[in-house]
Amino acid sequence: MNMIVDRESLSDNVVKLVVEAPLIAKKQNPGQFVIVRTDEKGERIPLTIADADKERGTITLIIQKVGTSSHKIANLAPGAAFLDVSGPLGRPTHVDKLGTVLACGGGVGIAPLYPIARAFKNAGNRLIAVLGARNRDLLILEKEMAAFADETIIMTDDGSYGKKGVITVGIEEVLVREPVQLAVAIGPAVMMKFVALLTKKYNVPTIASLNTIMVDGTGMCGACRVSVGGKTRFVCVDGPEFDAHEIDYDEMIKRLNTYKAEEKESYDSYLGTLP
Repeated sequence: MNMIVDRESLSDNVVKLVVEAPLIAKKQNPGQFVIVRTDEKGERIPLTIADADKERGTITLIIQKVGTSSHKIANLAPGAAFLDVSGPLGRPTHVDKLGTVLACGGGVGIAPLYPIARAFKNAGNRLIAVLGARNRDLLILEKEMAAFADETIIMTDDGSYGKKGVITVGIEEVLVREPVQLAVAIGPAVMMKFVALLTKKYNVPTIASLNTIMVDGTGMCGACRVSVGGKTRFVCVDGPEFDAHEIDYDEMIKRLNTYKAEEKESYDSYLGTLP
């Protein structure tokens, strides 16, 4: 079993857990994920590895409370343990020295973006981070990202912090003023769609991570099928990263809504068990 050694609330609905997993911590690379289960009846949940400490033998997972399983996981306290944690899974991010890299993160997507952005910075790139959230309370990992980024731009939909506007407003400010060799976008599917449309306009190569659509994490269930360049790909085994300009986002958004009714039924039932 994998014990939780630390827990921190990053916002009302987002929690950071530090988990004992020495073998995974030793082998993981930016962009990879793990599959966790809370107990024998718990469903398999894919979570991106937000950070790892090889010396301590721990990995950091960031969970947004959305449905039944994510609430159960987020409510775990230090001293509790996952029944199992499997990984690292997925193809690592290809990191190279390119020049200027634009790291674009929306909402909880900033969590999987964080290790990727840091890896590009450590490879010798100029790193500009553009982080977006609906409001200040939902912004996560700003200080951690700013610690190594050459520049950090904050966008909030309501203007409660940073600059007012959606994340593409901040991204375009950068694209019009200087050359960018690569953009990395992680966040809600609709956000990645419009980031991809924008960077394509400026001929900037872009990768997007589609981790939110994964379910089983092994390629067996087929729930994470996406069309990339007109071909079917499975996010968990072929990704989670793909050429952002080749992804059929509209198809992906429809697939994300497939189990909404069942998810709501499960969550309502879960709420009924709470004291």
